[in-house]
Amino acid sequence: MKKKHPIDSLTVMTEIVLPNDTNSLNNLMGGRLLHWMDIASAIAAQKHSNSIVVTASVDSVSFKEPIKLGDVVNIKAWITRTFNTSMEVFIEVWAENIPKGRKIKSNDAYYTFVALDSENKPIPVPTVTPQTELEREKYDGALRRRQLRLVLAGKIKPDEAIELKNLFIS
Repeated sequence: MKKKHPIDSLTVMTEIVLPNDTNSLNNLMGGRLLHWMDIASAIAAQKHSNSIVVTASVDSVSFKEPIKLGDVVNIKAWITRTFNTSMEVFIEVWAENIPKGRKIKSNDAYYTFVALDSENKPIPVPTVTPQTELEREKYDGALRRRQLRLVLAGKIKPDEAIELKNLFIS
């Protein structure tokens, strides 16, 4: 199976925060943002796998700064690492107030997707080859994040998470 570069899956999505997207404080509702993030990361996973994908997990969602009514939201998603049939996607969210010339990083998260065939069965995905320092950093940490997800989901026992355990033993 062909190896791919993370840039091959890069997806950038832009939205504007309208009144029906906000809460009573005129901030973007978290659920709306999670919806947009899921769409952007799913597109990145589909681009990488050339297949239909389903969301397997969402974790490490951090809400650092509120996004205001009228802000432009830029969501950037790319594949950090693949595991047989699944892909980890990293998402960054930037909020931009164009009239004020202000741009802030508002959120980031990791989503995991599984690639499916026409019968909705998991299929292998191409590996990803990191090129930049940031891509290598995300790639190296992905195995530990995956093991943590599997432990928390009860799919593996904590002592089976070797990479994760090595963080605490050394």
